[in-house]
Amino acid sequence: FLERREPKVVEDCRNTIFIRGKNANNVVLQVLKDFSLLKKPRSVFFNKKNDMRPFEDASSLEFFSQKNDASLFMFGSNNKKRPNNVVLGRLFDYHVMDMFEFGVENFKTLNDFKIAKIPIGTKPMLLFAGEKFDKDAEYQRLKNFLIDFFRGPVIEQIRLQGLEHIVVFHCTDNGKIQLRSYKVVFKKSGTRVPHVVLEEMGPHMDLVLRRRKLATD
Repeated sequence: FLERREPKVVEDCRNTIFIRGKNANNVVLQVLKDFSLLKKPRSVFFNKKNDMRPFEDASSLEFFSQKNDASLFMFGSNNKKRPNNVVLGRLFDYHVMDMFEFGVENFKTLNDFKIAKIPIGTKPMLLFAGEKFDKDAEYQRLKNFLIDFFRGPVIEQIRLQGLEHIVVFHCTDNGKIQLRSYKVVFKKSGTRVPHVVLEEMGPHMDLVLRRRKLATD
């Protein structure tokens, strides 16, 4: 037990906790549920409301992290100053390292897309588009974080049929991030190489970067 709790140079497949804030509305709650579902079986969803402010006091987050052996989290809240608010973060040795806060706009749920969903545990492919991810220092850090948060387990091999899910992050010139999630469908083409089609499966949202806190700050 104690060995499992010790920090590792190379982390195991990371658990993610999804925490519902005291004032979370239906939009935020559904964002948490959708991403928790996509990250199964390495996700823990807290349905109980929790009164916390991650940027002011991270002690509760760190407690929940250690209790659930998690190194990633998503926290959702809603208020007049910061509506439809989500905070994504990562921890090392159960201490918060980096946090990014976003406002959620233009949200559509998994259930809004009437297509068959991907199997639980599917490792996603990640695609980043937009010059800011390559030229802006803050967005370079954000890209590094998003890869860590969404990449899933580290594996050595994957079969073609296992490439079923792609998450696209498109950063516009004004800094807004358009997040889109697609199911990869292989269709017969009459040759050995299948015809590849992307079908949007959700969740679908635009993310507006608000606050951030980095380990180097």
